[in-house]
Amino acid sequence: MSHMGYGCVMAVDPDHVLRSAATLLTRKSTATMDEVARAAGISRATLHRHFAGRDALVRALEALGIAECEAALDAARLDEGPVGDAVRRLVAEIEPQAGLLAFLYTENQLFEGEEQNAGWARIDERIADLFRRGQETGEFRIDLTPAWLTEALYGLLASAAWAVAEGRVAPREFTYMIVELLLGGARRPTDTPTA
Repeated sequence: MSHMGYGCVMAVDPDHVLRSAATLLTRKSTATMDEVARAAGISRATLHRHFAGRDALVRALEALGIAECEAALDAARLDEGPVGDAVRRLVAEIEPQAGLLAFLYTENQLFEGEEQNAGWARIDERIADLFRRGQETGEFRIDLTPAWLTEALYGLLASAAWAVAEGRVAPREFTYMIVELLLGGARRPTDTPTA
């Protein structure tokens, strides 16, 4: 059985580094680049060769988060069936990425100025379209804009991710709690009270 000698340079898998960083930063958003390198099992110098600094790392995590979000949107089949069911599928599909999204949500530099990644606007539009469809079918109330319902969903995803990470909410409750609260507020009342 052969083994690598200490003189060999091991190839670094950038995807592994990114996912290690995502895992660490979702638990500890203030983690240093040294801590990120340790979590990925590489040296600080190796980390720096891949990501020039924290901003470059955060930008790479943003690209990963957007790609994962878009994959979740595809998997949730947003155009199929009742909108409430589509929202439930979306939350369930996005759950594995919720911690990363919660971290990105707090990184203000991602959402300021000209540098904003166009991926966020694509995601916003797809989710807003889902809520718009719910309004058009009469499932959702029309006094709450699709843009606001989209923001509310992001806020609930981030809050639930933090609550799970801190042990205040059981992971198995994640989708149920978000969906019930969001849909409870968004659904159009079936019986209108008479004056």
